[in-house]
Amino acid sequence: MRAFAWFLLLIAVALAAIACGTYPAWLLLHPHFDFAFHRIGERIGMLALLAGFMLLARRLGLADRASLGYGLPRRAFVREMLLGLALGVATMLLIVVAMSALGLLDWSQAAGMGAPALAQLLIARFASGLAVALIEETFLRGAMYTAIERESGARTAVLLTALLYAATHFVGKVRIAPQDLTPWSGLALLGQSLQAFAHFAGIADAFLALMAVGVVLALVRQATGNIAACLGLHAGWVWVMLVAHELSAPRRDASLGFLLSRFDGFVGWLVLGWTVLLAVPLWRLFAARAARR
Repeated sequence: MRAFAWFLLLIAVALAAIACGTYPAWLLLHPHFDFAFHRIGERIGMLALLAGFMLLARRLGLADRASLGYGLPRRAFVREMLLGLALGVATMLLIVVAMSALGLLDWSQAAGMGAPALAQLLIARFASGLAVALIEETFLRGAMYTAIERESGARTAVLLTALLYAATHFVGKVRIAPQDLTPWSGLALLGQSLQAFAHFAGIADAFLALMAVGVVLALVRQATGNIAACLGLHAGWVWVMLVAHELSAPRRDASLGFLLSRFDGFVGWLVLGWTVLLAVPLWRLFAARAARR
């Protein structure tokens, strides 16, 4: 578990950077850019993770393509990533269709959007989904998975990376209005984010759904030995979800509104159930493809 402890320490350093660095960064950036305070905190955390990881990679023997999950030849890597992307988009579209059929999403705000605006939205959110997938998969299912698997085996690597994947989604999501910002707002951003875990019942559906997603991605990583399919699946899921967030609103007053989480109005019991159903087929598909290489 030494490798996992190192990654936990790295994450703790990134959280400390968020707490201490977000307000000074906001003071520097706010006169020139209209960046939200919590977004600045997220970027500072990512930069701290990147800097720390570059120092940690050599110590843990992770400074090579295979350890980071990129060991597959380029052409095969792109092919598997594109297949994962197609499956990610298709499977997330199905859950959006199911939400709409159950009356859980209100699409009225999308009615006035023209084709150019829609195209721009699709392109922008695809870029966001790809960036999120690249960062999270390289760090979690790439380097962290490799380090834990070498020490403790695949099962431990699957569970611990999924647990951490779920937990990190609740950090830095607190909104603080510009007029309420103080030199202590970085600590408040972090402290209020972590308070969600003190009231776990309020986030249990989202946490379990995200952990299930993490398990599925880690199983695909274990089956294939690389993160190509994980990158595609993750990017496709995030892409569709971000577009749905922009074009619709959750109907919390619907009779089945409990199926959508109170955390983000999307990732909840319905997504959890669908992810569990997808786990074995996706694992078998990519395991079979890896066996044929």
